[in-house]
Amino acid sequence: MKIAFSPCPNDTFVFHACVHGLIPDAPELEVTYADIDITNNWAASGNGPDILKVSYAALPWLLSEYALIPCGGALGRGCGPLVLTNRPEAALQGASSLSGKRVAVPSERSTAYLLFRLWAAQQVPGGVGEIVVMPFHEIMPAVRDGVIDAGLVIHEARFTYQNYGLTLLADMGSWWESDTGLPIPLGAIIARRTLDGEAIARWIRDSVEYAWAHPEASRDYVLHHAQELDPTVAQAHIDLYVNEFTADLGEAGYAAVEALLGRAAREGLVPAVDLAALR
Repeated sequence: MKIAFSPCPNDTFVFHACVHGLIPDAPELEVTYADIDITNNWAASGNGPDILKVSYAALPWLLSEYALIPCGGALGRGCGPLVLTNRPEAALQGASSLSGKRVAVPSERSTAYLLFRLWAAQQVPGGVGEIVVMPFHEIMPAVRDGVIDAGLVIHEARFTYQNYGLTLLADMGSWWESDTGLPIPLGAIIARRTLDGEAIARWIRDSVEYAWAHPEASRDYVLHHAQELDPTVAQAHIDLYVNEFTADLGEAGYAAVEALLGRAAREGLVPAVDLAALR
């Protein structure tokens, strides 16, 4: 069975047991490691793998072919995307400093960018200027070097942006949580509707439980694939993004996804979806 997910520590931690044949009911997996922008596009093309990690924001284009698997993804609190700048004075000015500016984002269909668009519609007078799509690991160097005015970052950038001399301008997750009271839906696991979704959910959940029960087992695998090789950063990444919602979305998780996609559809940012199709 073909699967694609990112090389980030939370994904490799979650899927380690499945990939290495440690879950009895799981099939043998052929893994492709890819950035979220790539997996979003693969899924939308109709030629993607059987199972993928994608952005929740991409689901409106995918639900006819793929079903949401209620575990294995990234959703939580205090883990939202950040807007960074290399100009401390801009951070002091806040959202208004982005008016007419160039901002890098990690994917046009990423949850990070969708949250940013919802936030900017409220907070940035006149809107931002040019949006530049970049692989997430290129954004902080581009902000540092002045290639762009600000960058929207995800993943372990939350823990490392100060190493680039950057300043936090806004936290999309904090805004979302204060605005809705709900956790932040980031990355989803989806599987082709022709497959047994319940079975897939079962072995992914078992893989999560195995990872928690045997945290040392995945260490070498996680660090081998991590772009940030500092073990402390990798562990902080796992601790933040692998949580109760990774094991099961639950009612709060589904409510967060429904709120994000419903609101974005009402504002004309994504196609309307049958929210019942998420479950």
